[in-house]
Amino acid sequence: MKYDVVIIGAGPAGLSAAVYARRAGLSVAVLEQNIYGGQIVNTPEVENYPGTGKTTGVELAMALYNQAAETGADILLEGVTEVKLTQDPKVVITTGGEYEAGAVIIANGAKRRHLGCKGEEEFSGRGVSYCATCDGAFFRGKEVSIVGGGNTALEDALFLANNCSKVTLIHRRDQFRGSKILADAVVVKENIEILYDSTVEEVCGGSVVESIRVRNKLSGEEKLLPVSALFVAVGLSPENSLFEGQVELSEAGYIVAGEDCCTSCSGVFVAGDTRTKELRQIVTAAADGAVAATAAARWMDTH
Repeated sequence: MKYDVVIIGAGPAGLSAAVYARRAGLSVAVLEQNIYGGQIVNTPEVENYPGTGKTTGVELAMALYNQAAETGADILLEGVTEVKLTQDPKVVITTGGEYEAGAVIIANGAKRRHLGCKGEEEFSGRGVSYCATCDGAFFRGKEVSIVGGGNTALEDALFLANNCSKVTLIHRRDQFRGSKILADAVVVKENIEILYDSTVEEVCGGSVVESIRVRNKLSGEEKLLPVSALFVAVGLSPENSLFEGQVELSEAGYIVAGEDCCTSCSGVFVAGDTRTKELRQIVTAAADGAVAATAAARWMDTH
């Protein structure tokens, strides 16, 4: 099959790209390995996406899917196994077939790293969250905890401290990996308590999170910490090995691209969490999709 544009990933970035590419008059295939919507399908409530008010991740994913499908984009549940991006036309090979494309938009997202402790998966979406800026407002005035020691964890701790009565920051090392200016701000914040050399062993509760069991790595002492939420900020894990050697990747594995969403490979664009960027949110993913599709359409007009 031949398409003007093949989009890898059917999250907010990929579906937004599909809408804009179709509006530009391009034939479009969207390839998704799992389920359309990406990470948002696991989000019980979304209230920070403009114009939607309060909705669920599943409802927003369905709306994005329907809009892309109604424009005429072919959305296919096929996992990508191989890509040939440096040639023209470009080739994307999947579990279901082989597709030629004038341009390719990579929008495969990134996975949040999990702790792997007991109860984490059980309470995901019921007090366990991987995005403080997404879910912090739900716990205004309550005591919460956050795990991590990098810039994201430090920034999230400060963000949560402005909404929550108390924030306990748990870090497995004796010093933070994040920037000194953020670490200093966290240390002096009155309603942030820091537990160094500590790990979360278990998330406990009934229908929602009620407490976490924390262990000090040096003494072995364990204690039950009453909290309403556990925010996990131990990093993201992009899955871009498939594109290695064809597009430039950062040391952390993200596809290198600026706000223009252009990669190092001509005719290949990137959108959403999988690229190098500061803020990874639904709204920035959707914006990336629009930018990448517009850039792809412009590229197709000149090649």
